[in-house]
Amino acid sequence: MIIDTLENLVKYESLHPLFKEVVAFIDQHPLSQLAEGKHVIKEGELFVNIQTAKGKTPDEAVIETHRRMIDIQIPLDSTETYGYTPLCNLPATPYNEEKDITKYPNLIAESFIECQPGMFAVFFPQDGHAPCIAAVPEIRKAIFKVKV
Repeated sequence: MIIDTLENLVKYESLHPLFKEVVAFIDQHPLSQLAEGKHVIKEGELFVNIQTAKGKTPDEAVIETHRRMIDIQIPLDSTETYGYTPLCNLPATPYNEEKDITKYPNLIAESFIECQPGMFAVFFPQDGHAPCIAAVPEIRKAIFKVKV
């Protein structure tokens, strides 16, 4: 997991070949002005979802992991908190191949990080994360999905 400011995202380009394309997309497209929905950047390998999600409490947020995609999550209009539990500390749970997600309901994350607009969080396949924890009813966010 990584958390940092958007101005530093360029420093992480060497971690994955597609991270450079994420940086270029953000430089060319103001995320706050993009329409809700999926925006394909590189077919089958990289896209961004712009969504408005319900704000949740830590008890309501569901921990999830992905095997084929890395998440780069960016809150756009309000602070978002993410629960974090390493995959190695999560119980064996069925994986949804079609949606590339494993959900771990009824678990509370081991720790929490706060991400403000102007920041980002990267979750790799080994990072269990519980998104959308917020003190507001709804949060608008961008989620880049990067093929591993």
